Amino acid sequence: MEAEDEKKDYGEPRKFDPTFKGPIHNRGCTDIVCCILFIVAVLAYFAVGILAWSQGDPRKVIYPTNSRGEFCGQAGTPLEKKTKLFYFNIMKCASPMVLLDFQCPTTQLCVEKCPKQYMTLLKAYSVSADWEYYKKFCKEDIPSAMRPAQLLAEGLCPAMLLPSKSFTRRCFPALSRKGTEVLVGNQTHFSDGTTDRPAADLIDGVKNASMVIEARQVAMRIFEDYTQSWYWILIALVLATVLSLIFIVLMRFLGGIMVWVTIVMVILVIGYGIFHCYMEYASLKGEPGADITLQELGLQMDFSIYLQIRQTWLAFMIILAILEVIILLLLIFLRKRILLAIALIKEASRAIGHIMSALFYPLVTFLLLAIVIAYWAVTAVFLSTSNEAVYKVFNESACEYSRETCNPENFSISTMKAKCPDSECLFAFYGGETVYHKYLIGLQIYNLFAFLWCANFVTALGQMTLAGAFASYYWAFVKPDDMPTCPVFASLGRALRYHTGSLAFGALILSIIQLIRVMLEYLDHKLQGAQNKCTKFLLCCLKCCFWCLEKFIKFLNRNAYIMIAIYGKNFCTSARDAFFLLMRNIIRVAVLDKVTDFLLFLGKLLIVGLVGIFAFFFFSGRVKAFEDTAPTLNYYWVPILTVALGSYLIAHGFFSVYAMCVDTLFLCFCEDLERNDGTAERPYFMSAKMREIFFKVDQMSPQERAEEDVHLKQLQLSNDGGPGEE
Repeated sequence: MEAEDEKKDYGEPRKFDPTFKGPIHNRGCTDIVCCILFIVAVLAYFAVGILAWSQGDPRKVIYPTNSRGEFCGQAGTPLEKKTKLFYFNIMKCASPMVLLDFQCPTTQLCVEKCPKQYMTLLKAYSVSADWEYYKKFCKEDIPSAMRPAQLLAEGLCPAMLLPSKSFTRRCFPALSRKGTEVLVGNQTHFSDGTTDRPAADLIDGVKNASMVIEARQVAMRIFEDYTQSWYWILIALVLATVLSLIFIVLMRFLGGIMVWVTIVMVILVIGYGIFHCYMEYASLKGEPGADITLQELGLQMDFSIYLQIRQTWLAFMIILAILEVIILLLLIFLRKRILLAIALIKEASRAIGHIMSALFYPLVTFLLLAIVIAYWAVTAVFLSTSNEAVYKVFNESACEYSRETCNPENFSISTMKAKCPDSECLFAFYGGETVYHKYLIGLQIYNLFAFLWCANFVTALGQMTLAGAFASYYWAFVKPDDMPTCPVFASLGRALRYHTGSLAFGALILSIIQLIRVMLEYLDHKLQGAQNKCTKFLLCCLKCCFWCLEKFIKFLNRNAYIMIAIYGKNFCTSARDAFFLLMRNIIRVAVLDKVTDFLLFLGKLLIVGLVGIFAFFFFSGRVKAFEDTAPTLNYYWVPILTVALGSYLIAHGFFSVYAMCVDTLFLCFCEDLERNDGTAERPYFMSAKMREIFFKVDQMSPQERAEEDVHLKQLQLSNDGGPGEE
């Protein structure tokens, strides 16, 4: 009685309807208001993109900028051959203002080459050949009659030149060490025009200037690695696509065998990973510097350094060993449910066998997502570079106008220059004070929000399309004779024609939650230095809560789209019906849903592992056969991680077809049980195999269910990750 009362709390079961034959064709448009809002939002997104493209200038990211706001090395300009940025006085980069203005408070010029020798203005001026060389690093059109003291006072020439090397198109002193002494150009001291100073003083200036561009330097190296390895990455991704397709096709004919092969192969691949990590760990024994800890090493931009440390391989080995043990324990304790889940996957394989076009629909989703991501990325770049050049007053002595905005065109005759004779009007950063620039951060937030909405809409469209196709298979009494001719295209047409608003509604809810999560991550990043434990705890709780909420909304949306595809009702009604239907069949959900997801996750893991191992041996040059073929890279982990991530996304796309098929068949089965009773007047639509699968579940004793329920929570964590995921 208690069970019956509990079921009534989740709505009335479906009644028998002799006219119901699956996805209804006589339906109307749903959630029209949200459809209109989505169309308006997309049009506004296009407007933001056009505005950004008209105002932005990506050259600000590519080229260094001199004190006049001109780009060094830009083609078609007088500075085309002057690709390097030269600092008049690198010592001023040691000022804390660098971290505020993101610009060294010294004159910066575009030059063809960095200085190769040490000399001062006073000495160079007295030698004709040296003076001609020195003038390359002075401002243009220097009057020949000017003396060195006047040149320095006017800020037309630097006081000295230091041997420098180009670093991300900027000239930095070529510092070296001899024992404990710091050298610049083989000298321990240098003259700044007034006094002799130790070369060690240059370290602070170089360090602060490097902090501003260190991220760009790493990004440039990563970009170079992509230019050298992109075609090999594409080959690896094509290999992952072929493997995924072969795997799915084999699942159609050898479902049970392929699942067991996957389980064994995953165990073997992870086992090989443990063995390889141990061999690397053992081979580094006794190597100089291999025994230092990760804490002692600190953060290094060259991540390959970490692979030369024993502790890194020990950590990898421990992580893989823990993963191996977790998988083995889950397989042992969930062995009965795995057999049932395999049977359900076999039934899904039969459904996919009748709708083979569903296997290729993920390619449509990939293409649409690629367009959305590309549009967002390009718009974000143009928005971030749509600021105007801002010039500020930089001075040596006290000045009331210090750091105020100035105009370089009339600065020499301005009041600022008159009151502060030694001041200069130099380029500081990109910004602006117009209405557009004031709301620029708002446009960036809208760009992110619209991207999330569009991306979730594309994903939702794919889920509803596949759900409608597989529902038409289930509710066909004679399979496949009673199925529509093109179930995927018919379902796609219904989704776009009648349910664009419902898709947008579900995507909107999910996008708002994801945007809040992004903002929480941003706050967490900004408050990393804060010592307030209460604030950290509160932020951590919020992140965890919104992670859980996002997972629940994704689960609810997915099942709501299945109900919309079948009955054609609005989003809220469908979400309620789906939730109540699942709650009325909670035991079956617990027994099969997550176990099936776990088996499909192992399939993704196998493909990623196989392609990842191949990429590791190829790009790292560990195999002699590939030594001459593999490209020369700064960081060989860049293409490896790219291939691993891309392989997972590709495998996820193909396996999502199976996951959607299983979820759709499950909901349809629950509906079938409520509508029909298996008699001649009310026959089941499910196949004999489906009846065998689910009635086995119903026959499980309460003790058998209770023994394994605790392992479902572990299974949920192994599939979904933790609050820090995504």
